[in-house]
Amino acid sequence: MTKLLPRWLLLAVSLVLAVSCSGPAGSAGTASSVSGADEPIRLILGAYTTPREAYGQLIPLFQAAWKAETGQDVVFEESYLGSGAQSRAVVEGFEADVVALSLEADIIRIVNAGLITHDWHAAPYNGMVSNSIVTFGVRAGNPENIQDWTDVARPGLEVLTPNPQTSGGAMWNILSLYGAALRGYVDGVPAGNQAAAQSFLEAVLANVTVMDKGARESITNYEQGVGEVIITYENEILVGQQSGQTYELVIPRSSILIENPVAVVDSSVDRHGTRAVAEAFVDFLFTSQAQTIFADHGLRTPDAAVAAATAARYPPIADLFTIEYFGGWEQATGDFFSESGLYSRAISAVQGP
Repeated sequence: MTKLLPRWLLLAVSLVLAVSCSGPAGSAGTASSVSGADEPIRLILGAYTTPREAYGQLIPLFQAAWKAETGQDVVFEESYLGSGAQSRAVVEGFEADVVALSLEADIIRIVNAGLITHDWHAAPYNGMVSNSIVTFGVRAGNPENIQDWTDVARPGLEVLTPNPQTSGGAMWNILSLYGAALRGYVDGVPAGNQAAAQSFLEAVLANVTVMDKGARESITNYEQGVGEVIITYENEILVGQQSGQTYELVIPRSSILIENPVAVVDSSVDRHGTRAVAEAFVDFLFTSQAQTIFADHGLRTPDAAVAAATAARYPPIADLFTIEYFGGWEQATGDFFSESGLYSRAISAVQGP
């Protein structure tokens, strides 16, 4: 078994020596202590929908390693929702110990609610545990000849993308297509022309036939025959292909770098007495072993060594930009997704008030 990070070992020793004063770990209102290595501890994971298969492989590895180090069993409770919906659920009372979300804005919401109080950016890679890009899924043989962003705005095309009100993936999609247009990677849209980029956004939204709650629901609809092209995470297409789906992946010339954060929820772990195991789990996710598993499930990795080893699977992007192009998530959220934001205006223009 791969050894875990040094902090894990220190935490494990303190965990084994801890003596409970108030009852089983996970009980409401108990002190932040754990009663013994022979007593199982419950850990609640609140995640966005698309990395479910990766966590399905990662969690048993962590459980085995923690058991070997401490003698204690960890029982996971897993919840998978659209990233925005998951973030709001935590703010509204869902006591996740660890959140693994699609985008930083959804962590910021939890921070602003006072539930995450530590510097979660202090983790490796600024707290971003995996990466991806915005891509297209097309039917086998690419019958609509979708090659780049320009094609997705073609009148009459049936397009799927989730709802930005609940889905982090949808927010990435909107920012990616608008950014590609503004940066001059959409035919007929001059670089830097905000009005033309807004018109392009409206043209794409006019083709959207279904807006699901999350990226996983969206790809499930696509697999059931709805739509001609889907805008989604690269990893959703790759995971679907691994399971036997025949749709194809098209990578546009310009895409935003999707960065997926993970963090311990301080209010929950202190209430449940699970800080040690929660921090150890987050540490584990940044190990090369875990990063390789993320890469095996279609996610690009911020780990340079693992990225180099898996580079053949993940071709470079001609124009890869980050959320900083829009001033960071706090600015982008207001500029695009507030009531008067660019997306809100575009969807109102398409659907009516």
